[in-house]
Amino acid sequence: MKRLPSIGLSLMNRRIALGFIVAVVLIASGFAISFYSYTQYGEDVQRVRRTYEVTGALENILSSVKDVETGARGYVITNDTMYLAPYRMALRRLPGEIEQLRLITTDNKVQIQRRVLLEQLIKDKIAATQVRIGIRPFDKRSLAVSAEGKHRMDLLRTHVALMVDTERTFMEIRNRQADRSFRNTLVIICALSLLTFITLAISYRLLHQELAHRQETEDQLLAFDSQLREQIRQLEASNEELERFAFVASHDLQEPLRKIQSFSNLITDRYVNLFDEDSMLFMGKISNSAERMSKLIKDLLNFSRISSHREDFRSVSLNEIVQCILDDQELRIKGLDVRVDVSGLPVIEGISSQMNHLFSNLISNALKFIRPDVQPLLRIQAKAIDGEAYADLISGRPYVEITIEDNGIGFEEKYLDHIFKVFQRLHGKSTFEGTGIGLAVCKRVVMYHHGYITARSKPNEGTIFIVVLPESQSLQYYDRPTSEAYSYPAS
Repeated sequence: MKRLPSIGLSLMNRRIALGFIVAVVLIASGFAISFYSYTQYGEDVQRVRRTYEVTGALENILSSVKDVETGARGYVITNDTMYLAPYRMALRRLPGEIEQLRLITTDNKVQIQRRVLLEQLIKDKIAATQVRIGIRPFDKRSLAVSAEGKHRMDLLRTHVALMVDTERTFMEIRNRQADRSFRNTLVIICALSLLTFITLAISYRLLHQELAHRQETEDQLLAFDSQLREQIRQLEASNEELERFAFVASHDLQEPLRKIQSFSNLITDRYVNLFDEDSMLFMGKISNSAERMSKLIKDLLNFSRISSHREDFRSVSLNEIVQCILDDQELRIKGLDVRVDVSGLPVIEGISSQMNHLFSNLISNALKFIRPDVQPLLRIQAKAIDGEAYADLISGRPYVEITIEDNGIGFEEKYLDHIFKVFQRLHGKSTFEGTGIGLAVCKRVVMYHHGYITARSKPNEGTIFIVVLPESQSLQYYDRPTSEAYSYPAS
């Protein structure tokens, strides 16, 4: 059975595949966007943390500078070296704190410039403080140095406050960016998740429809298969009944025909002197008609036996089959001066009796339909082929192509479909003898052997019958053609 293309099923399959591809793309996009958002959010959090670190470093530096200022003032007022302890400790801390600030302010050019200025202000403040420590309280320069120290401290406080405000501004901007990025990511992920869910739902619905459709189709096919098997069984039973009827009827018809022939011959022999010319003509027609009817019945019996008699396939030498037929036709071949050319024929799996019917009919046709004044030719050849050479055969299976060629009267190929049917004749009974069953027998034999038969011909140029048979019969019983196989078209 050949499978028919289904555009609807193919379109449905493509839609399902497209739906799952879109779902996979959406899921992958969601993962990619989530990963990007997570990375971006981590970077924003890192920037905010750095802002806190810069603010803390600035406050530590300012605290240390205040310690320097407080310690120096206490020492100047009391002249007690105890106040120089926080002063000296702050001086030791400042280089490390300045270095830490230098490390965490590398991503902003404005803050880098301000950090450089801050370092210079700290140096100036420390220098002014050291000068103040070295001056006595009643020195006339003390007020001027104190005023200068206070001025530098005010500049330092103002500069640190500016840097802290800048960092806080950056922190607010980065917090807003992080929040906006997080919200956008959530919206995109939710949208992608919704689209993925919708796509998967649509794909699931399409898949469910596809599975339901396939189940329905499978159920229909099973129902059709069951119905077809039942019809085949009924048809085979009907054919068997018809074949048995034909077989029995043919046997029953033989008896009266034999009596007609016997009594006709007896009357002719006994009363030949009493019959005139017309009477002898009538008796001859009776005998010829009875003989032709007998041949027709025998051919019908042979035709019915092909499918009614089940035999096992065995190795058959086609060369021996053909040679036996040629030996039987030896006198006829010599009388017609036929030029015979038979190449080496192979051994195949088949039924010997049916092969005998096949080649006997084909060879008889070649010897029957000859042209006057032309030496008859009978050429039989064989070659191995693959099943793909013919559309009705199984591709990849080994076959044997046998050609039976003659140079007889030929026929128009438009009648090719008719010559393999029962009782189909291209010539009248008076022109060429025959019953019109021989080629139908050939077709039935070939189909029973899972082969193929056709012909090529032109009027007055001869005919080539082509018989293709498998080398071995390996098909299951239910794959074999039933008794109606002979009614299939010949090409």
